[in-house]
Amino acid sequence: MSTLVADHAACAAVLRRSGSNFALPIRLLPEAKRRGTTALYAFCRRADDLVDDAADPAAAATALSHFEQLVTGALAGADVDDPIVRALVDTVRRFAVPVEHILAVITGVRMDLERRTYETVADLEGYCRHVASAVGLAATHIWGFTTREALAVADDCGIAFQWTNILRDIPEDLGRGRIYLPAEDFARCGCAPDDLRQGRIGAPFAALARLEVDRAAARYQRAAVLDRMLSTDGRLVFRAMFGIYGGLLAAVRQADIRIFSARVRARKPAVLAAAAATILLGPRCPRAGSAT
Repeated sequence: MSTLVADHAACAAVLRRSGSNFALPIRLLPEAKRRGTTALYAFCRRADDLVDDAADPAAAATALSHFEQLVTGALAGADVDDPIVRALVDTVRRFAVPVEHILAVITGVRMDLERRTYETVADLEGYCRHVASAVGLAATHIWGFTTREALAVADDCGIAFQWTNILRDIPEDLGRGRIYLPAEDFARCGCAPDDLRQGRIGAPFAALARLEVDRAAARYQRAAVLDRMLSTDGRLVFRAMFGIYGGLLAAVRQADIRIFSARVRARKPAVLAAAAATILLGPRCPRAGSAT
C-alpha cells in the first residue's frame, strides 16, 4: 500500500508542476476519484512530453514505443518500475476503465510524429478523438455515469476541448512545424496553409477564425447534455472543465485574427469566474454560427 500511495503522489507532483487547466477541477472530486483522474492526467502528460520534448522525431518515436510497451505490459499484469504507469494500472482496475481508451491516447500522440497537417475536418476530428475524446471516455469511467449515452457525448466534449486547445496554440504548433486546421477550411475561406507559414495573415483569416470557433462552439452545444448523464461527483468536475474551456474559447473568439500570430492567453480571473458560474448554474454553451 505504501508503494501505491507513493505512486499516486508522483502523479500529483506531475499535475502540480504542469500548471494545467485540469488542476482546479480535479480538486472537486472525492479522494479516490481525484487520485484516479490525476493518474490519468500524469500518463497523458508523460506520453505528450515524450514527443514534444524529444531532440528529434526518431528519438521521440523510440521513446514512445518503449513507453507503449511498458504500459501495455503493465496493463497485462507485468511488474514495472515506473510509478506513473503503476498508478495508471491501479486506476484502470479500480474504475474498470476500458484499456482501448488508454492505448488510443498513445496512438494519438504518435500521430504528431507521423503527420503535421490535416486535409479534412474528419481527419482532424479523428486526431481529436485519440488525444482528447479517449481521455474524456476514460475520465467518465472514473467519475461515474448514469447512462451509457454519456460515452457518446463524451466524444463531443473531447473534440470541443481539443479544438479549443488547437485554436489557442496555433503559433506554438506552427513553430513545431504543425498546422492542425484542415486544409479544406483554409480553401473554403480563400487562404492556404502556406499563407500561415509565410505570415501572410490577410482578411480571409478572419473568416477562418470565425469558422473554427463556430465549429468548436457547436461541439460544446452537443456536449452540454453530458451534465445530466454523470454522477454528482462527475458533474461537478465536468462543469468546472466546461466553464474553463468555454471561457478559453470566448477569449479565442475575442482575439479573432490575432490567434494566428500570438498564443491566446485568457485572463485567469475571467476563466475562474466562468468555472464558478458553470459549477453553480450548469453548462452555458458558447454561441455558435452555422459551421458543423
